[in-house]
Amino acid sequence: MTKIIIIRGNSGSGKTTLAQALQDQCDSSFLISQDVVRRQMLQVDDHAGNLAINLMAELIEFGRLHVDVVILEGILRQDVYRELLQSVLTKFDIVIPVYYDLPLTETISRHRTKRFVSFTESDVAKWYRKNDYLGWPDEIIFNQTITLKQAMAAIMQRINHQ
Repeated sequence: MTKIIIIRGNSGSGKTTLAQALQDQCDSSFLISQDVVRRQMLQVDDHAGNLAINLMAELIEFGRLHVDVVILEGILRQDVYRELLQSVLTKFDIVIPVYYDLPLTETISRHRTKRFVSFTESDVAKWYRKNDYLGWPDEIIFNQTITLKQAMAAIMQRINHQ
């Protein structure tokens, strides 16, 4: 069975940490980070039609064909990435959408704990999107009280019991 975990949320919410922990836990997995694809590989702005969307679609398909679990993580604003995200619903047997719903104050607080960042707190505030849910019936919503261990357990339970 092909599986994809989509981890979304604002900057500094814990998406990358969770994605990396899940990759460590899953034997045959492929991690696609929106920041790596968009900001590092292609150096494009985050707007509708940006080149990163097409490359991520290709990477998702590669993962679907070659590994058991694809992990896609990033801010992945639904107004820009909805079509890409919707496309996985018909391609994967199991789709696990996750959204970190944190208040701006918590997002900025977590941003302050990062060692190496190329953007400011003002950038984080400017990019912040409140309640950017996909609205899918199985979407898992995590708030600021969820620990990494709890998030991992919730997702691994879904992976192992579907």
